[in-house]
Amino acid sequence: MDPEKILDDLTKELSATLKAMAKAKTVEEKLAHSQIVKNLCEAMGVFFELADNMMGFDMEEH
Repeated sequence: MDPEKILDDLTKELSATLKAMAKAKTVEEKLAHSQIVKNLCEAMGVFFELADNMMGFDMEEH
């Protein structure tokens, strides 16, 4: 699967979840949305960490 598409999809889902969280009325709803935001951010962090690691990796050295 294309990493750019995955990141785009995660970003769209994060945006939608943040909008839904802003409309949430109960503490339980806000908690559920905040857990989803946390999970999505952690998933995005995996891709950013991988990209950071790949930038320092030189194929010619190995």
